[in-house]
Amino acid sequence: MNNPQTSERSKFLGNLQNGIWLLGVSSWLFGITDRSIASFSDGYLSALDLVQLFTASFFFVGWLFLKPMSRA
Repeated sequence: MNNPQTSERSKFLGNLQNGIWLLGVSSWLFGITDRSIASFSDGYLSALDLVQLFTASFFFVGWLFLKPMSRA
């Protein structure tokens, strides 16, 4: 009953989800690294710098929990 076209579509969508998730992980890591370098470049951390770093880290951890499930 399982149509080969449906199986192919399901595999494509799974690969697309994983690709988008990996792109998001790399983007969040780049953003956190960029904010960290910008924050530490002047020699001290302000309250705004800390808020930005904690916010970016919070959303990054949230993104990690959105990892697509593998359907084996």
